[in-house]
Amino acid sequence: MTEPTTIERLRCERLANPLGMDVAAPRLSWRLSTERKGARQVAYRVTVQDRWDSGWVENDAQLVVYGGEPIAPHETAVWNVEVRDETGATATSEEATWSRGPGEWQSEWIGGPLFGGPRTASPTPELIRGFRLDEKPTRAVLYATGLGVYRAKMDGERVGDHELAPGWTVYSKRVRYQAFELDLAEGDHEWTFELGDGWYAGHVEWRGRHLYGDRPLVKAELHLWFGDRHEVIPTDGAWDAAYGPSLQADLIMGEHVDARRGREAIVPVRPAALDIPIVHQGNEPIRAVQEIKPISIVRKGGEWLIDLGQNMVGWVRVNAKGQAGKTLRLRHGEILDAKGDIYLANLRTAEQIDYYTFRGDDEGETFEPRFTFHGFRYVQIQGLAEEPTLEDITGVVLHSDYERAGDFKCSNELVTQLQRNIEWGWWGNSLDVPTDCPQRDERLGWTGDAQVFCRTANFISDAQAFWEKYVQDLSDEQGPEGQIPPTAPNTNAVGDDGGPAWADVIAIVPWDTYEATGDAQILRAALPAMEAYLGWLDTTSDDGIRCGPNYHKFKGFGDWLNINAETPQEILGTAFAAFSADRIARSAAVVGDTELEAKARASQEKFKLAFRKRYVTEDGLVMPGTQTAYLLGLHFDLLEDRGAAIDALVTDIRQRGDRLSTGFVGSPYLNHVLTAGGRSDVAFDLLNQKQWPSWLYAVTQGATTIWERWDGWTHDRGFQDIGMNSFNHYAYGAIGDWLYRSVAGIAPGEPGYKRIEMKPQVGGDLTWAEAWHESPYGRIESSWRADGGRFIWDILVPPGVTADAHVPGRDAVCEGASESEGRFELTSGRWRIESTL
Repeated sequence: MTEPTTIERLRCERLANPLGMDVAAPRLSWRLSTERKGARQVAYRVTVQDRWDSGWVENDAQLVVYGGEPIAPHETAVWNVEVRDETGATATSEEATWSRGPGEWQSEWIGGPLFGGPRTASPTPELIRGFRLDEKPTRAVLYATGLGVYRAKMDGERVGDHELAPGWTVYSKRVRYQAFELDLAEGDHEWTFELGDGWYAGHVEWRGRHLYGDRPLVKAELHLWFGDRHEVIPTDGAWDAAYGPSLQADLIMGEHVDARRGREAIVPVRPAALDIPIVHQGNEPIRAVQEIKPISIVRKGGEWLIDLGQNMVGWVRVNAKGQAGKTLRLRHGEILDAKGDIYLANLRTAEQIDYYTFRGDDEGETFEPRFTFHGFRYVQIQGLAEEPTLEDITGVVLHSDYERAGDFKCSNELVTQLQRNIEWGWWGNSLDVPTDCPQRDERLGWTGDAQVFCRTANFISDAQAFWEKYVQDLSDEQGPEGQIPPTAPNTNAVGDDGGPAWADVIAIVPWDTYEATGDAQILRAALPAMEAYLGWLDTTSDDGIRCGPNYHKFKGFGDWLNINAETPQEILGTAFAAFSADRIARSAAVVGDTELEAKARASQEKFKLAFRKRYVTEDGLVMPGTQTAYLLGLHFDLLEDRGAAIDALVTDIRQRGDRLSTGFVGSPYLNHVLTAGGRSDVAFDLLNQKQWPSWLYAVTQGATTIWERWDGWTHDRGFQDIGMNSFNHYAYGAIGDWLYRSVAGIAPGEPGYKRIEMKPQVGGDLTWAEAWHESPYGRIESSWRADGGRFIWDILVPPGVTADAHVPGRDAVCEGASESEGRFELTSGRWRIESTL
């Protein structure tokens, strides 16, 4: 019997049944589900009840834009999809929904009257409003946003499950609101907000508090419908503010709670007159996504050292008993020192300490923070009256709640663990913004880190909405001359120009995300910023040389944390200028801006020729001969003679004992360039290297995330410079992109994986590798093993997709498909290919 086609994963603006949207013509998408060979969509019909009917459209698109009249504020649209497949059969999806937000806001910004100074904390306020309903509403929707972070409660029960809402944006340009459906009964109700300083009023980096404002604020509206009657309860001057158990709630310093305290100092709120655009949160919120239990508890003097077994980001929930007035102290750190004590020196001014003072309940109490987060594996607890059990301690993991989109594993357990470290590093550094690290006083959205890791992130997670939000942050922070800052949102701690590889994020992340999703909306949104950035590159370069001798402004961070192989900034600058111009030209072509495309191509050629003239010798060598200089020349297609450059690169690697010397900038391209140049053997030697600098060195030392430095800790020197030594820093995890593309053999042959390029590399000590990835069209699987001179490869191709499968070895066979020069063109379904190695 033929397996039927079903329709799944209906999404509106890449979200499942979103509430309160403000997009008039949202994107609607779906996937087909079947493993039938050759399955594909030949026509679709999208129906939005009482609003729009696309009619039957004869094509295979699975992403369309709503074509009806915009729905009114607060209204809900109900939609579904019908599909006709290649057999002529039709399938109908289940219904999905989206709703519109409030339109014009009727409420005020309100907050408590107390606030601390740049170096001093203040109690966190609770805002209170009571109201009575004479009848049960037929519908109730709460819209809320904040400057700082908030939790809403209704009658003492938490509303929603978002953490650290509404997240972090460029506050001068926009804040985001969230929407929640409520079920309210007739009678008296108490509506409250708990507020934390968050990114707005608390510590964000090393310069103290109040980088944006001096106190947290909230703005919200409760909309109630009683049949045809519509009422609104807003935040306004009728609310009260109280100060209670929470004495401090700071993202970096930690949270202090005195459970003995009730509501105190109830006073009227202080409204604030602010004119800030308010938009819907178009990406997944931060949530508590996982809980983990300790693997050990050890007594250290009068304290308890908890090992959660995983460097994670979030907080700890503790169940304990204590006398009233006794205080717990929880200190968080990533690693232990030589004495087995928790290592805290690398936190700089960040404290990462939570305090809880008992109220003295006989049956015990539970402490769980709300408005902070920590980067840690170990927790040192002081003040427990009795020995804790494993069940008393829980690590609560936070990150933006995107869906998992892939996994990789192989026969080498260290490489598989490397991939796990990459994943945990990404999860811990994606709390609404792609940060460099989650523990010290520098939890910023560094642009260089983001652009090198974006392709790996897109294999691990369905992060399209996350990246669309980040691109908006980048555009909001763009300077008047087109420059892009080193962080976004930008606190201005390190200037307004990121320099080579950092500022180029505006050209790289949109394109890489388009390649992964096939959705050009991110290109359309970014193109004005790209065009302005291209103007910045053209006007600040000198005869095609970026950051040359005559340029006296900031020249960038270089190949950050390279190993004794500094690549001049003008080489990095000129190479990345050419690369960005190429990405801008490609983006303009997709969007249909032929004028910008031509302009960008001309700029690319200018930078490319300048690079060749200044840095490439007559015999094809790239000066000054660093690995990164060769990598940029090769990967960015700047060289005429690739052979000499590949040979020189390999020679340098061999002379270093099969070790790399690259930093943040060069490392992502290293194994890609070697593989493309026919030297995957060298790529596997680098992958399998266990001495530093290497990817596996940290793994052999017990790391569970990616380190900031290749030598964050070594046996002979101990810890690196405490000023910059994070043990959760995803940048070097960009090797994950190569593991998926080249080891497992899953890569987009066309944007969005409409065509898959499958070319697995067999090498090193690997006897098998397998990976899966959830593409926009469905699940892709690649699983191979090398056994007794035979290569056996199992593949799953999703409906409507074609895979070009390049088979290692010779004499390849695949039932139902014909081979051409070691390549099979596969339609959807499950396939097995075998060859002789």
